[in-house]
Amino acid sequence: MDLRLKGKKAVVTASSKGLGRAIAEQLAAEGASLLLCSRDEQAICDVAAQLAQKYGVEAAGMGVDLSSPEQITWLVQQAQDRFGQVDALVCNAGGPPGGSFLSLDEEAWLHAIQLNLMSVVRLVKGFHPLMKEQGGRIVTIASSSVKIPIPGLVLSNTLRTGLIGLMKTLSIEWGPDGILLNTVCPGRIMTDRLIELDSFNASRQGKTVEDIQENMIKDIPLGRYGEPEELASMAAYLLSPRNSYMTGSVFYVDGGMVKAI
Repeated sequence: MDLRLKGKKAVVTASSKGLGRAIAEQLAAEGASLLLCSRDEQAICDVAAQLAQKYGVEAAGMGVDLSSPEQITWLVQQAQDRFGQVDALVCNAGGPPGGSFLSLDEEAWLHAIQLNLMSVVRLVKGFHPLMKEQGGRIVTIASSSVKIPIPGLVLSNTLRTGLIGLMKTLSIEWGPDGILLNTVCPGRIMTDRLIELDSFNASRQGKTVEDIQENMIKDIPLGRYGEPEELASMAAYLLSPRNSYMTGSVFYVDGGMVKAI
């Protein structure tokens, strides 16, 4: 299926690796022009150069700390100067650290709020003027924890759920502008972040990483962890003009792991 993304302008945050990079590559494969960002400036510039060469598209990488309001403002200005308008925005950020409620101090909460909630608030508000004239698509990456909280991840459980409320509200407010907003929730997708979480749980439970992964796979009907490219395909569709009537929704890419209806 041609997603009609050729020549569209897309911004993907936290895209030097993992899910963000996979989404960026899928968009590049469909012919979209890209503005990518990451805290690791060298890494994101390398990714942009690789995608530009591989797919023959315009791609630029920029170092941006999503917990900084000033740097998000700068990113929006760069997109405006480069593209004039933006057709697709992916709000993605590294997950907050693990821990129980009583183990985390207020500083940990405040930093997680800035990175995982306020970054999205600032991104969607900043890019709205670049979408409102011609419409656009926004996808936020959350977690399966919005449906079933994950033990030891109270920060993620709380803030990712907040994103669902934000996206649903904006889908109502911005529908008349032709801006469609959706949330994609990964389950057990094989990324550096997942390996970090499995290692954290292994240490916490006195088990090996292999033990943790084997136990997790038992709860996945498809019998395996997912690959970043499998989530990227869903995100690319939601970001494309082919998605013309889905907004305010939550999509799980989890191999059937979430059993709730």
